[in-house]
Amino acid sequence: MTVESTAARTQRRSAASGKAGTSRGRTAAKKTAQAADSAPAEPQLVQLLTPEGQRVSNPEYDGYVASITPDELRGLYRDMVLTRRFDAEATALQRQGELGLWASLLGQEAAQIGSGRALNDEDYVFPTYREHGVAWCRGVDPANLLGMFRGVNHGGWDPNSNNFHLYTIVIGSQALHATGYAMGVAKDGAESAVIAYFGDGASSQGDVAEAFTFSAVYNAPVVFFCQNNQWAISEPTHRQTRVPLYQRAQGYGFPGVRVDGNDVLACLAVTKQALERARRGEGPTLVEAFTYRMGAHTTSDDPTRYRGDDERAAWEAKDPIARLRAYLLAETDTNEGFFEELETESEALGKRVREAVRSMPEPDKFAIFENAYADGHALVDEERAQFAAYQASFSDGEGV
Repeated sequence: MTVESTAARTQRRSAASGKAGTSRGRTAAKKTAQAADSAPAEPQLVQLLTPEGQRVSNPEYDGYVASITPDELRGLYRDMVLTRRFDAEATALQRQGELGLWASLLGQEAAQIGSGRALNDEDYVFPTYREHGVAWCRGVDPANLLGMFRGVNHGGWDPNSNNFHLYTIVIGSQALHATGYAMGVAKDGAESAVIAYFGDGASSQGDVAEAFTFSAVYNAPVVFFCQNNQWAISEPTHRQTRVPLYQRAQGYGFPGVRVDGNDVLACLAVTKQALERARRGEGPTLVEAFTYRMGAHTTSDDPTRYRGDDERAAWEAKDPIARLRAYLLAETDTNEGFFEELETESEALGKRVREAVRSMPEPDKFAIFENAYADGHALVDEERAQFAAYQASFSDGEGV
């Protein structure tokens, strides 16, 4: 038996350890390289107008806005300003007790006006409860939108007169409605498209996933327009998905694109392309408008409890109205007179909406108990009596 010296043993073990360390290093480096290869690609953002109001070129989308005139640009600006003014008035009316609730679009004007103005008259829209800008583009009277939030109607317009469906409160269900309608459009042979609006939160709903599946399999002429405003109430987008939302379309076999949702020109161009593709029979497209909800989710929400002022300030610098104003002043013959006249028109709109809401009837506070059961129910009767007692407890006898 050969006796190995302590020194020899130490040298041998050191060499073996060095080889193992080198092997482990190579394995770790290989895994790192594989992870880098499999990591999702950096999101590609379509932008035609920078936050500073400078026009940037995009060969794929420039053609969709190449012929736009200064008057049309001013029209887009007017749409966004008036929509924001109406939205601000609605928020104030809710705070004054005239509305039960309001879902503000503040910050999302470019996404809605850009996509809304890309539509043809024959195209059909399925909105959520926040598409006030799209409703404006479809000719729906702003006062009609407020009747539902006041509780005096279930939607004050005829969907078929504007090809604009009633607001949908159930999260994500309108994606399925739009897909089914688009499948019918295709079977009818009509040369029109359908667009479904939803938010980043709704993208986590099963209804949206099912809509993606059916639209892809049946090659439905539908555009899924997701306004990613970064927050599903208090849940940030990064906690809902491991990849950018637009990349989800790849798994269903149709294209997805991310657009700067605060750039009205880019939203107009991207939506035009997607709608034209649908009308040609090339199937669905997912558009992710990367934007930000500047206000609360609804007037019942307090965003200061889950996000900081610094985040809001960063997005204020990307304001969609400010960037188009900068472009109009720098690149067109638009003067201050235009903005002054628009301010006057804006205030007149706010006044008209305010007067319209205050002239609406008071909502029937007991209507909720009337249609739960056809033949009545003891529990409902008990709840009605409790509510009546609560209302009577107020000094004026009218409740709140």
